[in-house]
Amino acid sequence: MEKDHFGRMNDPDGSALVKGPCGDEMEFYLLIKDRIIQEARFYTDGCEYTRACGEVAAGLSEGRSLNDALGICPKQVIEILKDLPEEHKHCSILAVSTLYRAIADYLLVY
Repeated sequence: MEKDHFGRMNDPDGSALVKGPCGDEMEFYLLIKDRIIQEARFYTDGCEYTRACGEVAAGLSEGRSLNDALGICPKQVIEILKDLPEEHKHCSILAVSTLYRAIADYLLVY
């Protein structure tokens, strides 16, 4: 069974909140040890496509070093979600951008 990454996290090492151009908001929370993302969670009030993109971005980031996680791109999310409609491809940008900001939040403190 695949892990569900949806939900908020108390006391994350890095977190971010980004509002997309469509009005959807996404939050990312990261637990990081030795510069490796141990756990990633996300929360959104957005549509099913925003949620799907957040799930993929969180799943791709877990177990990766911070540098590797910064290599995750919206195109990878789109390729995994093969049936993502054209008008919702911006959701992949929102998910990855929020992940990047959560990593930056961690790097600014540690």
